[in-house]
Amino acid sequence: METALDYEKELKSHIEQERAAVTLSSKVGELLYDKGIELVLFRNQLVDITISEILHLHEYSKNVVNKPIDIITSSTMAVELRAMDLAPAKIDLGKLSYEWLYEGHNFETKREFLDSKLSQFMVEEADVMEPRDVVLYGFGRIGRLAARELIKQAGRGQQLRLRAIVTRSNSEADLIKRAALLKNDSVHGAFKGTVQVDAENSAIIINGQVVKMICAKNPEDVDYTAFGINNALIIDNTGAFTDKEALSRHLQANGASRVLLTAPGKEIPNIVYGINQGPLDLDEQKIYSAASCTTNAIAPVLKVIEDNFGVVKGHIETVHAYTNDQNLLDNMHKKPRRGRSAAINMVITSTGAGNAVTKVIPSLKDKLTANAVRVPTPNGSLAILNLELGKKTSVEELNETVKLAALDGPLVNQIYYALDPELVSNDIIGNVCCSVFDSNATIVSKDGKSAVIYAWYDNEFGYTKQVIRLAKYITKVRRAIYY
Repeated sequence: METALDYEKELKSHIEQERAAVTLSSKVGELLYDKGIELVLFRNQLVDITISEILHLHEYSKNVVNKPIDIITSSTMAVELRAMDLAPAKIDLGKLSYEWLYEGHNFETKREFLDSKLSQFMVEEADVMEPRDVVLYGFGRIGRLAARELIKQAGRGQQLRLRAIVTRSNSEADLIKRAALLKNDSVHGAFKGTVQVDAENSAIIINGQVVKMICAKNPEDVDYTAFGINNALIIDNTGAFTDKEALSRHLQANGASRVLLTAPGKEIPNIVYGINQGPLDLDEQKIYSAASCTTNAIAPVLKVIEDNFGVVKGHIETVHAYTNDQNLLDNMHKKPRRGRSAAINMVITSTGAGNAVTKVIPSLKDKLTANAVRVPTPNGSLAILNLELGKKTSVEELNETVKLAALDGPLVNQIYYALDPELVSNDIIGNVCCSVFDSNATIVSKDGKSAVIYAWYDNEFGYTKQVIRLAKYITKVRRAIYY
């Protein structure tokens, strides 16, 4: 039976945790903007999240990561990090806090512990990073989310800086409308910052950063150097240019040096960051594709399954949110069924993800078929992987294998291991991972030879995060990482 004393004790404990979370939140911001140090908690971002979300992430660490860190420890650890003279980096505060709990007895103080762990992160002249100019060619769904992310990451140690946005029209009315679309989003909510229109100078000022709005009919027509933009990465999110020849037109523009396509590309490397970026020749290769949102969702999980169990064959069915490619009401469309109203129909359509994933994981060639069903939801999709395995397994073993990949190794930013038995599509909107593995939905046949796996994905934001990761990689603006 609960007593008044128990009530007061629990309330006092929670208030102390909230205070520690407030301290942690402030240090996260200071470290990012003053020193270019991004803190994450077992891969989960800590920037622009609420105090309740910070406390929830600590609970997640207990249940999923099985590393019982507490908010008091992580908060005091962040305070110590703020006092250190560190170079721009990405540091997993959860990992550090966990290591302190188990290794701290070997050190006199937390500072001594951190000096030992982060000795290679100390500031030197060589650690000064020059940010790379970025131009968004097109300003649709992915373009606007990319703009939000690029702006949010400003500060010392900034890796990419958004300098311009190219569109086909650029009147004052257009600027006002584009600024409004950036600031307000029916799916992802309002932008947590300031957006101002400078019509006289054809610019949008976002959180104090001046972004030039350039009007151009053709990629080769722009002289970026006229706007002080040099050696720029062009992120093409128009969908109009998808092969090497067409995308090469960007490189004819003065000031452009690299091109990244936010769609599957032909005759160019299709990359799912975390899996197949390693072999790239970054000095010779100028044009890249970030593949599709679905390829980025299924490739990480398929990579884990292929490496650990082997895939004999399989079928992938994607249950995908409708997109602007479809009609709001029945009308003409060049593809079968997509002309029917997206808002009130489930629409069977094709997907190239089955073939596209073989460009990322060549060992899967000719092993997969794929199809898609577009459904009446604006964002949040699901991939269902029905696989025949080369090695027998169980639900427990398969889940544990994916869980380990989500917590350690090259795919920690790509796979989110979900525990919630009530998980639905809206719950994964805003997830920073491109693949949300639904552990409660995994099915393995009695003979252990086949499995059905469910991977959710935010087909807009989760994919955009992958685009930004790849952009940093191909422009060689990479910070030191403690993961």
